[in-house]
Amino acid sequence: MGPGRGTAADAGGAVAVADTLTGGPRRSYGRPRRRVASGAGGRTPLPLLLPALFGLAFLLLPLIALLLRTPWSSLPEQLAGPGVWQALRLSLITATAATAVSIVLGVPLAWLLARTEFPGRGLIRALVTLPLVLPPVVGGVALLLALGRNGVVGRWLEAWFGVTLPFTTAGVVVAEAFVAMPFLVISVEGTLRGADPRYEEAAATLGASRFTAFRRVTLPLIAPGIAAGAVLAWARALGEFGATITFAGNFPGRTQTMPLAVYLALQNDPAAAITLSLVLLAVSIAVLAGLRDRWMTAS
Repeated sequence: MGPGRGTAADAGGAVAVADTLTGGPRRSYGRPRRRVASGAGGRTPLPLLLPALFGLAFLLLPLIALLLRTPWSSLPEQLAGPGVWQALRLSLITATAATAVSIVLGVPLAWLLARTEFPGRGLIRALVTLPLVLPPVVGGVALLLALGRNGVVGRWLEAWFGVTLPFTTAGVVVAEAFVAMPFLVISVEGTLRGADPRYEEAAATLGASRFTAFRRVTLPLIAPGIAAGAVLAWARALGEFGATITFAGNFPGRTQTMPLAVYLALQNDPAAAITLSLVLLAVSIAVLAGLRDRWMTAS
């Protein structure tokens, strides 16, 4: 048997094995078609179509009303106001700082929940996600009781280090991180559970410590999950209202973020409140655009 014939036979055998694994010979090299589920005859059932349309209208109508009632003629003047940019600047700074805190503390917490077995892990996971369902005002009250001047920990922070968190810019960061960190923890934990732990085990067999394997192997694998969780945490921190106003107050230039400015302007200047809301809507759309590729990949 010549070399050319052996090569052809090997190639034919490889194709046969590939056909066996994939369920048969490939007849098309184009992009696989996506199946679309539909009702009988290709029509959507009316009992499903009507609630779907009402649900869509329910979600879109407030946003459309905001766009229709926006004072477009005076929009440049409203945006040029010093209070708008002051609140926007403070919101961007505090949301970014809260996201950084969430990454530093949330990524190790997510790794602990995903990679370590210990008693009460389910309870810890439930407590970590509690701020997602906890009313933000209740979260602000809890922060006051814990970190206030007379709080469980706050009294010692002030007595030993002279640190006072309530009604300060640092207090805004703490309040935003409290409500935003669970979003990052959930995203990173899900990514860790989907990552293959054999890469970390292989690094350990080559002499790498557990922290080195985490830093050099695990972090690159879960980087997309960290990025998605950070964006969600940043967006949640940017829109935080209840915990911020309860724990940090509403002082212009120091603790007044964009949501607080919207609430204050709605009482005195509805046009300014609409303008501020439009700015937050634009930021939210930008966040959705940033996450679009990840959602399309997962779908």
